[in-house]
Amino acid sequence: MKRYWSIGMAIFAAAWLIAGWAGEAACDSGAPSPSVNPRANFWRAVREGEAGTTTSASEGHKVLIQNGGQNWRQIRNGPIAGIAPWLLAVVVFAIGVFFVIVGKDRLEEPRSGVTIPRFSLFERILHWSTAALFILLALTGLSMLFGRAVLIPLIGLGAFAAYLQTGLLVHNFSGPLFLAGVLLEAIAWAKDNIPKRMDLVWFKNLGGIIGKGRRPHAERVNGGEKAWFWFMLTAGLVSGCTGLILDFPIFGQSRQTMQIAHIIHAAMGILFLAASFGHIYIGTIGAEGTFEGMWQGKVDKVWAKQHNDLWYEQKAKELHLETN
Repeated sequence: MKRYWSIGMAIFAAAWLIAGWAGEAACDSGAPSPSVNPRANFWRAVREGEAGTTTSASEGHKVLIQNGGQNWRQIRNGPIAGIAPWLLAVVVFAIGVFFVIVGKDRLEEPRSGVTIPRFSLFERILHWSTAALFILLALTGLSMLFGRAVLIPLIGLGAFAAYLQTGLLVHNFSGPLFLAGVLLEAIAWAKDNIPKRMDLVWFKNLGGIIGKGRRPHAERVNGGEKAWFWFMLTAGLVSGCTGLILDFPIFGQSRQTMQIAHIIHAAMGILFLAASFGHIYIGTIGAEGTFEGMWQGKVDKVWAKQHNDLWYEQKAKELHLETN
């Protein structure tokens, strides 16, 4: 029995060595494997991006297949399109849970009926026009990213094509205007958003929204508003500048530059939209009386005293109001 076992093992070892030798010989001789597409090496060489000869003067036309386009498509349709819906859904869910557990940040005293000017007419027009452009960009951007998967089954291919053609024009023309709005907001409000030590205290209990105790001191803009301002400015500049690269290919940028710009543009746009949900929540149903400031331009003095006490004391002196 041991002899048969030894013979069997010897045959197996010999077969293994012969198979290995045959495989190496096939590779050395360049003979294609039956399981491999004989044209694979040819297309692999084509996709290496070597330039050829052409009469076209356009950038990138000397390369038969732009391999970067495949990489761009895989990133766009993979991580970005795959993660974005979950990120937006998680943010909305978290805000909903926060509202259910913590509730609305209500005024701690009855309204006084005395109002204090907070935002000028110019500031309000600037804010709402920029916000309207942001909403247009978000809707059209999401349509371009998810339209094939979501809208075509709902409205059909023809209606989707007509809608997306219009949406693309709206997106391309709204982008530069939105960037201009962001830059104007930076000029208008940067002086009020300089970070200070008191802002760290504000973040300990989110300005008194959670926990108990005295409301932290705040000037015209509190810590949370400052955080949103600088994020808005950064995201707006990044998404706006990359959008300009995509909008105007006449700058001489390469195809690879536009592909990278598109990935950055889409990723930053999704992050921008997700963060805006928190800003919209606080500015509407999250904190009582906050919406009035940007809509009507003035707030009740009880609101000002509760949320921005240092600014309230300054305005009270200017308007000769009692601070009690």
